[in-house]
Amino acid sequence: MRRVLVFTLLTTLLIVTMLGAVSFGRVATTDSPETSDYQELQLFTDVLSIVRRSYVEEVPLKDLVYGAIDGMLASLDPHSGFMPPEIYKEMKIDTRGEFGGLGIEISKRDGVLTIVAPIEDTPASRAGLLSGDQILKIESEFTKDMEIMGAVHLMRGAPGTSVTITIMRQDFEKPQEFTLEREVIKVKSVKAKTLEKGFGYVRLTQFQEHSSADLAKALEQLRQENGGSLSGLVLDMRNNPGGLLDQAVEIADQFLAEGVIVFTKGREADAQMEFSARRSGTEPAYPMVILINGGSASASEIVAGALQDHARAVIMGTRSFGKGSVQTIIPLSDESGLRLTTAKYFTPKGTSIQALGIVPDIEVLPAEIKEQKERQNFREKDLKNHFNTIEEPATSPEKDAPSLDVATREDYQLMRALDLLKGWIIFQGMKTVPAA
Repeated sequence: MRRVLVFTLLTTLLIVTMLGAVSFGRVATTDSPETSDYQELQLFTDVLSIVRRSYVEEVPLKDLVYGAIDGMLASLDPHSGFMPPEIYKEMKIDTRGEFGGLGIEISKRDGVLTIVAPIEDTPASRAGLLSGDQILKIESEFTKDMEIMGAVHLMRGAPGTSVTITIMRQDFEKPQEFTLEREVIKVKSVKAKTLEKGFGYVRLTQFQEHSSADLAKALEQLRQENGGSLSGLVLDMRNNPGGLLDQAVEIADQFLAEGVIVFTKGREADAQMEFSARRSGTEPAYPMVILINGGSASASEIVAGALQDHARAVIMGTRSFGKGSVQTIIPLSDESGLRLTTAKYFTPKGTSIQALGIVPDIEVLPAEIKEQKERQNFREKDLKNHFNTIEEPATSPEKDAPSLDVATREDYQLMRALDLLKGWIIFQGMKTVPAA
């Protein structure tokens, strides 16, 4: 509330100054900071007054103030911005996991509107849009100097309507147009399945209001499917663009019994925060692999960084996006909103991932898997009159385990994560042989 009042007072101060009705409580000395601040504000109000008086057409004062605020925030960083009432309303819808649009998370990289990640099973992902794609145009509007929430507003619309976006990709010779049909995007943030007996898989697509609770339910379901316990878990956060900080903390807390999860540093006292794990409700210490890639950002990097620093999980995949800043959403008096970067966050060991990303413990690039049938080699059992030392079992352990689905078998990074978990279990079960 304090920020809201300060912001509203500043806007009022600027308008009143323009009308020549401000009197300061004391006279500032020539070299004082107050004089410099006054001169800068005076410059702004002079321009505002000139535009109102002399611009070729009359412009509503509200439009000028909105434009000035928008420009001021755009000069700060890619994640700060002003949201007029209609865009602020859309932003609040995002965190509830249901909205009409294309299904992409966007950011700005080197001033260019860039896709952080397509959301799974949405028009964007089905059309083949990828993390790192640059959006050059939305319909006929070029995105140069376009703010993020303004672009979001253009891409959203009534389900069933279409929008054409122009994309440039590293391996494109020239920009390509993609025409996508808008849908009601219902994002299920947690999906889970059993890979093989004892080994669970959880796909975390976003950090929404109920993601932590949904994850707890998914893990319980996996335990029930596997005789009450898990031998290992793959937590897949590839192309997870982030979301709510409190959900990231709660999810990391489910796997950590103690220690710092994340801490933040900013200029104000409210921005100095530290979040620690609690022992209650912690998952058993089964082996765990986390999958990340260049589309893993923000909240997903908090979880990966915390579990990596505490040696709770092996991080596998490719380097993450590198968004290490915290944004505070501040409602304003006219139903508009302010999205302001107020802090940077750090992993438990004090590492800032801003613009660097989480570096995986094991780098595994995505690859296409093509299965081949095993060549039928000639073996001892094929010789005439061979003898058996033991009878072959009626059923093999492999037949008792659930078979991997096609999507899993074709996901190279996921198969490597599963191999690592299985190898982990084998090594844990080995007995140390004393040296001679």
